[in-house]
Amino acid sequence: MSTHLSEQEIIRREKLEALKTAGIEPYPAALYPVNSYSTDIREGYSEEKKDDYANVCVAGRIMSINDKGKVFFIKIQDSKGIIQLYVRRDDLYPDEDKSGWDLLVKRGLDLGDIIGVTGFVFVTKTGEISIHAQSLTLLAKSLKPLPVVKRDEEGNVFDEVTDPEFKYRQRYADLVVNPDVKDVFLKRTKLVNTIREFLNEKGAIEVDTPVLQAIPGGAAARPFITHHNALDVPMYMRIANELYLKRLIVGGFDWVYEFSRNFRNEGMDRTHNPEFTVLEWYTAYKDYFWMMEVTEQLFERIAIALHGTTEVPLGDKVINYKAPFRRISLFDAIKENTGIDISGMDEAQLREVCKQLNIEVAPSMGKGKLIDEIFGATSEHTYVQPTFIIDYPVEMSPLTKKHRSKPGLVERFELMVNGKELANAYTELNDPIDQRERFEDQVRLMERGDDEAMYIDYDFLRALEYGMPPTSGIGIGIDRLCMFMTNQPSIQDVLFFPMMRPEKFED
Repeated sequence: MSTHLSEQEIIRREKLEALKTAGIEPYPAALYPVNSYSTDIREGYSEEKKDDYANVCVAGRIMSINDKGKVFFIKIQDSKGIIQLYVRRDDLYPDEDKSGWDLLVKRGLDLGDIIGVTGFVFVTKTGEISIHAQSLTLLAKSLKPLPVVKRDEEGNVFDEVTDPEFKYRQRYADLVVNPDVKDVFLKRTKLVNTIREFLNEKGAIEVDTPVLQAIPGGAAARPFITHHNALDVPMYMRIANELYLKRLIVGGFDWVYEFSRNFRNEGMDRTHNPEFTVLEWYTAYKDYFWMMEVTEQLFERIAIALHGTTEVPLGDKVINYKAPFRRISLFDAIKENTGIDISGMDEAQLREVCKQLNIEVAPSMGKGKLIDEIFGATSEHTYVQPTFIIDYPVEMSPLTKKHRSKPGLVERFELMVNGKELANAYTELNDPIDQRERFEDQVRLMERGDDEAMYIDYDFLRALEYGMPPTSGIGIGIDRLCMFMTNQPSIQDVLFFPMMRPEKFED
């Protein structure tokens, strides 16, 4: 990326210097006493209430300028929306000296500048609620022109900037010129707050656990590796917070949750980012049947909070989050979509099935990975409406309690929506001897070349030896959930600053 200035940028810097020379500070430090906002004014003003709007103070970014000579019509955008300013020369400069008008307003202002205005609200002859400016202050001079977008007479964007390279790298500018982008992130905040309210009402406790970990546990994933200089030891960015939250259940908390920032050193696509947010919670004395019911309640509540209904648009589909959700076992799901019953197969037989279905697999994959590949290739995409895929093979779930009535399976579910996993939950394994054996199985997979196999966490095993009560836990991908609840096609559209290849700047 070149840092050479464009002609417009050169002109703006010349304006900046002219303002400074004239004693006008283009970046004043003083507090600006904003007391009103665009949307509140436009929705609340009436002729009967005009006295309530006789002394308003607003601030925002200039989005359009209409020069009528001695009068300017300027539209500014604040944090809530857009409002028009009526700026008259003789109101701002009632004395004979009008040089300030020429310097600041006529020649000094550009699209993108941030200004503050005091004045009173009125309705123009064309019927637009506007602010009649009594003073105007430059609060920040914009030295880089905003991308050009097309707007209607109300200032609404109808031809937005859609270039992903611009949108994801320069989110700050994207938020300015594409108002709908801000709405997505406001809904994300509302989504997270709805979850917090739901869990807090039920008595759950929000906690924090380490991001830097000596052992990257709680998931099958490739970690980011760093180094702690003072201790002279390798450290890992967390791939999951599961094992720490379970330690707290051992310690006597009945229900804990955390919005966990996780990091996985893996590929990127439309539904994966190396840095992402997961909600995990663990509840003592519960199982995965209870967890399915609570999950249904939560997703239904989120949909209603954001949309006023359980029916949520997603691309060309409508997803209905009305409880109850369908339930089907993993083996039955594969059989439903392939006609093949793999429930009693060993590793060699599973490899034959993969060959039959043209699924590429690696020699390092054990039974669990092979079954996961078969499900992902043949079945996962078929579950569009919310569906619990339940009862997984023990080889796929190193941290899950064995099924109470089905040998070889564990009590686990994944919630599938639009062909993607939104949640993963277990009846948690609390037998320390069984857990040690599962970890040792993971080590053997690591020795075969599986770089996503789990490490042995000896401190976690020690915690289990003190005794963990029967527990159910769940992980919910917040970024993907936000995609689905705001009808966005890519995870990059719900992250303020998604991971991208670093830019190269040229002098």
